Amino acid sequence: MTELGGGTHMAPDSGRDDPESIGPALPGVETRIVDTVTGQDVSIGERGELLVRTPATMLGYLNNQQTTAETIDADGWLHTGDIAIVDEESWFRVVDRVKELIKYKGYQVAPAELEALLQTHPCVADCAVVGSPDLEAGEVPKAFVVLRSPCSSDELLDWVAQRVTPYKKIRRLEFVEQIPKNPSGKILSRLLRETERAAVRQTLPGGQK
Repeated sequence: MTELGGGTHMAPDSGRDDPESIGPALPGVETRIVDTVTGQDVSIGERGELLVRTPATMLGYLNNQQTTAETIDADGWLHTGDIAIVDEESWFRVVDRVKELIKYKGYQVAPAELEALLQTHPCVADCAVVGSPDLEAGEVPKAFVVLRSPCSSDELLDWVAQRVTPYKKIRRLEFVEQIPKNPSGKILSRLLRETERAAVRQTLPGGQK
């Protein structure tokens, strides 16, 4: 992060072979994983926002006290915006971004979790999940899916529903030719969200937001 001078975590050469993990925190770096709604620390293995506190943290954003206060709290904890999990060995894994979370009826749904599940289906070649605006729920999870072999939307929706808690179910699904990504392969979620919002507005009376 540009808000930090140097790194906060590193997987040691002598450590386990775990390419999905960012490893344990470096010496001198304090960490917490907190619930994004309550701000309370979560248990080992649970998802939450990764907070770090280290002498290498920036003093603040130039001439922007409000954003500085939103990023670094009064106790010096820097809110990274990363959704992470820590295990019993204090190894961390980043699994999503706070800004990507889908807000469904007060619940928070991680798109990356649903994407990882969908990609295990034999008919799915690629996919992306974003929040689709909904008048009743606020947002509902919507999947954009590239098929490897024929499959119906109902089949995929039912398949996911059988494997997640009810509030995490994918409520809408659209088949596409490809998932928009940047040169490094990262899904362009913002583009998908903007396109989806525009499409939903067209279906509302008077094109309301």
